[in-house]
Amino acid sequence: MASFDPHPHSLPIADLGVADLIRHFGDGSLSAVEVTSTLLERIGAIDAEGTDIALSSVLAVSETALTDAEASDRARATGAGGPLCGVPLLVKDNVEVVGLPSTAGSTSLLGRPVRHDADLVTQLRAAGAVILGTTNLSEWANLRSTRSASGWSAVRGLTANPWATDRSAGGSSSGSGAALAARLSPGAIGTETDGSITCPASLNGVVGLKPTVGAVSTRGVIPLSASQDSPGPMARSVEDLALLYAALTGDAAFATESTGNARTFSAAVATTWRTGHAETDQRFDEVIAALSSVLGTVTQRDVAVPTNDVGNDELTVLLAEALDDLSAYLTARGGAPATLAEVIAFEREHAETELAYFGHELFEQALTTGGRGGDAYRPARARNLAWATTTCLEPALDGVDVLLAPTYGPAWKQDLHIGEHGVAAPTTCAPAIAGWPIATVPMGLVRGLPVGLGIIGRPGSEATIVAVARAIEATVDLGSDPTYRPSFAAPRRG
Repeated sequence: MASFDPHPHSLPIADLGVADLIRHFGDGSLSAVEVTSTLLERIGAIDAEGTDIALSSVLAVSETALTDAEASDRARATGAGGPLCGVPLLVKDNVEVVGLPSTAGSTSLLGRPVRHDADLVTQLRAAGAVILGTTNLSEWANLRSTRSASGWSAVRGLTANPWATDRSAGGSSSGSGAALAARLSPGAIGTETDGSITCPASLNGVVGLKPTVGAVSTRGVIPLSASQDSPGPMARSVEDLALLYAALTGDAAFATESTGNARTFSAAVATTWRTGHAETDQRFDEVIAALSSVLGTVTQRDVAVPTNDVGNDELTVLLAEALDDLSAYLTARGGAPATLAEVIAFEREHAETELAYFGHELFEQALTTGGRGGDAYRPARARNLAWATTTCLEPALDGVDVLLAPTYGPAWKQDLHIGEHGVAAPTTCAPAIAGWPIATVPMGLVRGLPVGLGIIGRPGSEATIVAVARAIEATVDLGSDPTYRPSFAAPRRG
């Protein structure tokens, strides 16, 4: 195996965030080529199979990353280039990027090149970003099996958590979260249907934002659910998150608009949304106590908890929309398989690779739904939306700007054979169903592993959410804590 010191002090460039790089590029102390080549070396040293750590967070590296970086340096020298000029970014592999696999982790899409960049990639390139590569994910964004393990795909295998390599990196934007924590990129893009940015951000100790559904274009993103899918930024600081969101939306003023005075914001604490993990919930309570003197007002509020019926309705909606939306996408992409039914047939034919650890029973259930035209879809969606908005979120946010709750407990041990066995609060469920925005920001370590705090707001309130996230980040102040670094701990018992 190759020997490599993974810790950031041995590679200072890797520790720089988006805002840091913009400043260094501006004063000429660094070039995009220097940064890109350093990160590519780091990816090759600790992420690939056969290396000491083998995180498996990056699914593919762009062959044009260095030439794109050279072009960025030339553009800057002439006074051109956008706000992210030369900043290298990773993008989840369910997003179409010309020249990269864009497989959603499925071998059925290998060798089926995309013809156009996704809209969000076009936005990033217009802002001057260099696409470094694409990240591993839970295959098909994790709507495939009730026994799936987050972070596993047939294309890239199982992503490890850089804080402890036998722990889950979360899902489904597993690679984006792990790569950020491991300092393989200063920023990354994930997608969330229900928890898929929030979970890996929480487990890897980074910041994530699932925007209001529709705020960031999903054209060119391999779909699951039009009513719930939303791409969003992930970063190691709230400042960097705001810069990425501004680029994704083309809203140049966002980074400034999201710096409001914390005293002007009010928050409700969801007292009924707990992880059930005592130390995580205690840490959340400690942070909330500190925030009481930072935000304008902080109130305690019981919030509706999702029942089994709510979960069943959400699954009915997701499966029906996946049948329609994924089949339409596959047909438009060209080649075979061209429908969800053909994907299932492909996976059966390639079971040794695709079904090595768990099945695709949720895909099989999706075939029986009849899609949006089936009898179950409309009433399930109506009930689901009514619960999420009228019963849950509107009362929870009545008279306040944001709703606060813990997200997930510490990262759990990975187990491809048994599947997930982590602890989480129901924080992502209602905003996922309603299509409302949610962010997560680190709130510290529990037994050496990161835990996150969720911030929910009304549709279109991303600037408020990010401003509150800044206040939480400043209050927790992990940036000054020398222990807040991934340890890359080897697998161990216990």
